[in-house]
Amino acid sequence: MQLEEGKRVPRHVSIIMDGNGRWAQERGLERVKGHLQGVASVRAALEECADNGVEYLSLYAFSTENWGRPDDEVNYLMQLMFKSIMDELENFMANGVRFMVLGNRASLPDILNDSIDKAMEMTAGNKRITMILFISYSGKWDILQAAKHLAAKAISSGEGESWLVGVGEKDFSSLLVTDGIPDPDLIIRTSGEQRLSNYLLWQGAYSEFYFTKVLWPDFDRAQMKLALEEYGRRDRRYGKVK
Repeated sequence: MQLEEGKRVPRHVSIIMDGNGRWAQERGLERVKGHLQGVASVRAALEECADNGVEYLSLYAFSTENWGRPDDEVNYLMQLMFKSIMDELENFMANGVRFMVLGNRASLPDILNDSIDKAMEMTAGNKRITMILFISYSGKWDILQAAKHLAAKAISSGEGESWLVGVGEKDFSSLLVTDGIPDPDLIIRTSGEQRLSNYLLWQGAYSEFYFTKVLWPDFDRAQMKLALEEYGRRDRRYGKVK
């Protein structure tokens, strides 16, 4: 479902996948069934973005705050992510998808970390599109860990405060988990909610936002195309006058 020729395409699209639980509850199902259905939407978004030349697709899969959900749901999500990664590996290789996971991986189960390492290693040379899952991630955590690294560098320099004077935005950005990845041009949130929910707080400073009432399990390729088309109509000025 390619866009019209000449349409501006975002280099990096990021999605806050919201509404899995509500989708299931509306159908009288357990919440976990919504998460399972949402896997198909991930595949649809990836295919639509790849076909239209998007270089990076990132997905907010599991936030730091999500650890506070019921144990049964958390355990199911960990198992679902492990299974999905393993199931999709063949497709990643066949379609040139580089796979990455960013976040506080120290808190993840060993079996999930092992599958992540395997998938990242196998797909490292793929160049058609990069798909990033943010797992056990929060924007505040990301900024805090970067600040701690920056403080450690200042101390080790032996110059302390005077060393910090020369630190710029690019220096700080290089300490975030997204180092080497362009900031998202477009951030999409499904289910009607209109907030960032502690996601990419630094990186999303100049992102375009697209909110839709569609619940994530119902977000198909047609919905992804609508979001890309809307982005193409935006006038991005970055605080300047054109």
